[in-house]
Amino acid sequence: MLKSYVIRAGHFTEAQKKAYASLADKFIIPFKEEKLDYKEIFGNTNNVTLEIGFGMGITTAEIAQANPDKNYIGIEVHRPGIGRLLWEIEKRSLSNIRIIEYDAVYAVEKMFPQSSLEAVHIFFPDPWPKKRHRKRRLIQRPFTETLANCLKTGGYLYMVTDWEDYALHALEELTATAALKNAYENFAPPQTWRPVTKFEQKGLTKNHVIREIYFMKKT
Repeated sequence: MLKSYVIRAGHFTEAQKKAYASLADKFIIPFKEEKLDYKEIFGNTNNVTLEIGFGMGITTAEIAQANPDKNYIGIEVHRPGIGRLLWEIEKRSLSNIRIIEYDAVYAVEKMFPQSSLEAVHIFFPDPWPKKRHRKRRLIQRPFTETLANCLKTGGYLYMVTDWEDYALHALEELTATAALKNAYENFAPPQTWRPVTKFEQKGLTKNHVIREIYFMKKT
C-alpha cells in the first residue's frame, strides 16, 4: 500500500521515552480492524475530533486543554512526537486525548465509524512537492471521501498548509468530494482558535504564505 508519510529520523529524548513507556498503555489505542467505541474509550459521549499527523503534539494538547468538553484522537507514526504528546498529556492532566500509532489511511478506513466525528484536523501535512510523489499526498480522493463518510452532518474538515501547490490541489480534491462543501468561497480566513505551531512560525519567518481550507459535511 502506498504510504502518505515516511518515518524520518528524529531524536527520541529520555523524557519522551519515559512518557511513552509509562503512558502508552493508557493513552494509545491499539490498531484493530474493528470500529471504535468512543464512549468506551473516553467514558463519555462528547464529540470527537480526529487529528491526522500531529507532529510533536503541542498544538493538539493546547486545543484539547482549551476544550475539555470535547474528545480528541490523534494519529501519528513518529514516535518522538507521540512521546512528546504523552508528556504533554501528563503535564497538563488531560483526559480527553487518545493516540493511534498507525498509518492514517488504513486506520481511518478500518477503525472510525461512519457519521461519528465532529471534525478532522490536518495541520501542515507532508506536501510531497516533487511531481512524481504527488500520488502520496494525504488529502486527495478517494481518502477525502473516506474522511467525509466519517464526519457527522455539519461536521468539518480543516486543513492548513504553507505549500501553495498542495493547497490548490487539496482545494480541488475536496471540492470534488461530493459529501463536502466549502464553507468559504476559496481559502478560509485564519481560524483564531488554532494555536500557531512551531513549524508554522518557522514558515512565517521565511515569508511562507499560510493557506487554510475549511469544508463542511453537507446536510
